[in-house]
Amino acid sequence: QVQLVESGGGSVQPGGSLRLSCAASGSIVKDYVMGWDRLAPGKGSELVAKITRNGMITNYGDAVKGRFTISGDSAQKMVYLQMNDLKPEDTAVYYCTIYYDGVNYRGKGTLVTVSS
Repeated sequence: QVQLVESGGGSVQPGGSLRLSCAASGSIVKDYVMGWDRLAPGKGSELVAKITRNGMITNYGDAVKGRFTISGDSAQKMVYLQMNDLKPEDTAVYYCTIYYDGVNYRGKGTLVTVSS
């Protein structure tokens, strides 16, 4: 069983920045892919970014390319999301995800609100 705990959400004005963090715990000994999805009001779940355990491969959703950066610390089993130039349409609950040993896990989420 894997647990994920997110932190770093909050409110920010358009053009501002936030950094999300996620800590994974449990028996994690194999390779994994960690990342972030988001769920905005009235919309479906959307990929934000993913990163492999060794950090060699990253993948971003089209809406955040060039503005968000994902990074990871495999020793600490952490993943981070640096969000710059935030826009009102980035307002959503952001969920940390991990694909491990054939199972997808998701955290409880952290709310990001972008508003003037």
